[in-house]
Amino acid sequence: MSNSPEWIKRSAVYHIYPMGFCGCERTRAELKAPVNRIKKIIEWIPHLKSMNINAVYLGPVFESAAHGYDTSDYRKIDARLGTNEDFSEVCKALHDNGIRIILDGVFNHVGREHHAFEDVKKNRENSRYRSWFCGLNFGGNSPYNDGFWYEGWNNCYDLVKLNLKNGEVVDYLLDAVKMWIEEWDIDGIRFDAADCLDDDFIKRIHSFTRSMKSDFWLMGEIIHGDYRRWANPEMFDCVTNYQCYKGIYSSHNDRNYFEIAHSIEYQLGQYGDTYMYNFVDNHDVARLASSLSDYERIYCCYTLLYTMYGVPSVYYGSEFGIKGAKGHGADADLAIRPCLELDDISGRDDKLVAHISALGAIRKELPAIQTGSFKKLELRNQTFLYQREKDGQTVYVALNVSDGDYTFHISTGYASLADRISGKHFTASNGNVSVTVPKNGSMVLVDGAMSAPVKKEEAIAHNVKAPEAPAVTAETVTVQPAAPVQEEAKPVTEAPKGTPSAGIPEGRQIVIGGHYKHFKGGDYVVLNVAYDHETMEKQVIYMQIYDKPRVWVRPLSMFLEDVNDHGNIKPRFEFKGLAE
Repeated sequence: MSNSPEWIKRSAVYHIYPMGFCGCERTRAELKAPVNRIKKIIEWIPHLKSMNINAVYLGPVFESAAHGYDTSDYRKIDARLGTNEDFSEVCKALHDNGIRIILDGVFNHVGREHHAFEDVKKNRENSRYRSWFCGLNFGGNSPYNDGFWYEGWNNCYDLVKLNLKNGEVVDYLLDAVKMWIEEWDIDGIRFDAADCLDDDFIKRIHSFTRSMKSDFWLMGEIIHGDYRRWANPEMFDCVTNYQCYKGIYSSHNDRNYFEIAHSIEYQLGQYGDTYMYNFVDNHDVARLASSLSDYERIYCCYTLLYTMYGVPSVYYGSEFGIKGAKGHGADADLAIRPCLELDDISGRDDKLVAHISALGAIRKELPAIQTGSFKKLELRNQTFLYQREKDGQTVYVALNVSDGDYTFHISTGYASLADRISGKHFTASNGNVSVTVPKNGSMVLVDGAMSAPVKKEEAIAHNVKAPEAPAVTAETVTVQPAAPVQEEAKPVTEAPKGTPSAGIPEGRQIVIGGHYKHFKGGDYVVLNVAYDHETMEKQVIYMQIYDKPRVWVRPLSMFLEDVNDHGNIKPRFEFKGLAE
């Protein structure tokens, strides 16, 4: 059985690099006055919830001189981000909203400003901390002209390598972790450069954290090698899945699904049910949108990410399709670690946000996607069909990056299949279903008789940016009047402000991109159909196209109903044709 706690198997992770996300100064020395930038995360919580994110992994947050990986104090939030009290507010807000917290554990090395290394610089051979660091030689010299030599981690001398064989060092780090759990109730740790950590240290921190929280999660950053070396019952629950990271984008660039299919099957054969940490980009590599030769294949990439075995992770901002290529020299990482403001993201792709939101909802509700078995059903260079199955629940995932539509022929025991992304239904004939997937499209197909509502593209008004000119894309959604989720919920046909409802005429549909006129006047264009996060009731996202543009949300059943306007039965919103 997998060592990972159950909560991570039901999660989708959002990865934030706080120093970039919050727009921090390049160095702490540049900070002019105290700030509380870390609270910016609280502002993004509605966005995270709309994406069905339930865990956040935060890169370095502790005091450092520069980029965060040169830690000077493991018990103090960096002043460029705020205070420990500010971070407590962030953690409480995340937990109150059902979002777990994973911190970056940077334990290989410290920065030159760390108190123990400062003591070595001051007292040299007489320092009580001289055994805390690797390779100290007081007969040599360092690139910083300290008058002694020390081992810089990976030849970076702003990173002083810790001696993790020293019990005092280990106790010091465990005491810091204890504080993180007791003060902020964190739920997991990602271990930086985990392949360089001492095995005994990893085992010690594994048993220590499990003794404090039985469902604590440990993930190691591993790029190459046999992942079983680090992901095992005594060490990490999982590792960063760099093998499939490369396979996802390159298989779409080359239109060669054999590559990623081989990686998935190899890993399942080699590592069994080790629950991998899957991603398409992060704070160290180019954004996915900059790695793809054809941007339109990005939707298939995320469908694959969310439906393969393991936990999916989205790097902040990549859900909007932003670009960022890794550079060179001291500024190499600036483009991939930007400061972002949620209401001012240039060129944002809200279609991608909606797609990832829908995938998050799908993953939450389908155990077969979370932990089910994997079976390859059809594999060609440009098309891929696979099956996830658990306890009798079968899910089919279809991907198409060919030059046109492609029809998959699926043998199934279900009477019909329903695509959770588009809402389309496909009827079986003699146990076979023909499913046509458009170019650069993907489907997640389930039993068409499932009682849960079939998902349309999920978005909330918060994620819809009013376009300068509404898109003229006609799409219809047939509505069946929905029953209330709870007895105390309002009837879905209730009309506001005393206007009596006359119900929904049979067969009336919503047209996305359609121009509608309210019965009291005013013109609107329908932007999308969304789902209420708590009740799953369908909601219309629409924008007024008179006066100043403004985006509104209203239950779909109310939008489509007729009303009794002083004895005259008329549509609440009358369809006038496609918006121009």
